[in-house]
Amino acid sequence: MTDLAVVPTFRRGVKFRLDEVRNRWIVLAPEKLLLPDEIATEILKLVDGTRSIDAIVDDLASRFDAPREVICGDVVQALQSLSTRGAIRL
Repeated sequence: MTDLAVVPTFRRGVKFRLDEVRNRWIVLAPEKLLLPDEIATEILKLVDGTRSIDAIVDDLASRFDAPREVICGDVVQALQSLSTRGAIRL
């Protein structure tokens, strides 16, 4: 995936929420529970069905004052992994 204009969305039936019991963010998918790491959590917080991958990268790069190229690589890798696991639609 190289098209940064793609708008990622959660697949049907997938929920991203803060689990009070575990005190951490989780992804609930049919017959799956994913525990995203800190980087994936920050990315998933920005998946709202309107922001493109490019906009997510810009937001994170400015918020964390990090090089855009590094953030872009992390975002693309995380979204591809989540897509493979059935949580995100690209």
